[in-house]
Amino acid sequence: MTLEAQAAIVRGAETINLQEGNSRGILLLHGFGDTPQTLGLLANELHSAGYDVRAPLLPGHGRTFESFAASRYKDWLSFARDELKAMRATHESVTLAGLSMGGAIAAILAAENPDTPTLVMMAPYMDMPFSHKIAAFGYRFWGADRRRPGNSPGSIRDPLERAKNVGYGAYSARLLHELSRLARKARRSLPRVTMPTLIVQSRTDPRIKPAIAERTLASLGSREKKLVWIEGAGHIITVDYGREQVFREVREWIDAHVPSLTTTA
Repeated sequence: MTLEAQAAIVRGAETINLQEGNSRGILLLHGFGDTPQTLGLLANELHSAGYDVRAPLLPGHGRTFESFAASRYKDWLSFARDELKAMRATHESVTLAGLSMGGAIAAILAAENPDTPTLVMMAPYMDMPFSHKIAAFGYRFWGADRRRPGNSPGSIRDPLERAKNVGYGAYSARLLHELSRLARKARRSLPRVTMPTLIVQSRTDPRIKPAIAERTLASLGSREKKLVWIEGAGHIITVDYGREQVFREVREWIDAHVPSLTTTA
């Protein structure tokens, strides 16, 4: 039995599954070391607009740090592929949307599925700070699986929402290595992303610099693409200050690019 199979899911970290037979689905993907909890408010907003929404808990996440340390980027990506395949089997269209690492995974899946109606990336993790690159490159020499604190207060500036977060708030050098490999794969996928794409990014994100978001936009193969700036938020913009603008921008973008609602029931 694997570490993940043995570990119970942390309360509040469970998969969000808001599906009622609507023909339009949205697959929401969470970030590195985090959980669907960061997407709950957005999921409810989109569901109230008539979409079926699913935000799955990725492998290694929402359990114990040991299960996180044992997971690999291919596990996260393969699981997301399976989730997308399942939603596409029961919906006329499935929009891909992701936060942070989830945005990188969404970009890879969008490149693999060019009939995806639209892509939304929120603070997409397409590159990392130089210090993290050093640790990722030399992870074998940094104590590959040793737990390191990584929960910066700047990631969520709103103290009430920061207190609700159930993510690990930690990483290992090996996990940074896995994240760097995923980000590199996502960057290479961008020219093959051709559907309309929205990027939402905070100018004060402590993890993703504005230049990275601008390079991501420029690298997209999409003819129709847009970068929206959020002010006053940290990295996890779906729960931070200004989240109402995030919800509005995402909803309006999806509404404008997804066929009209019908029901399969």
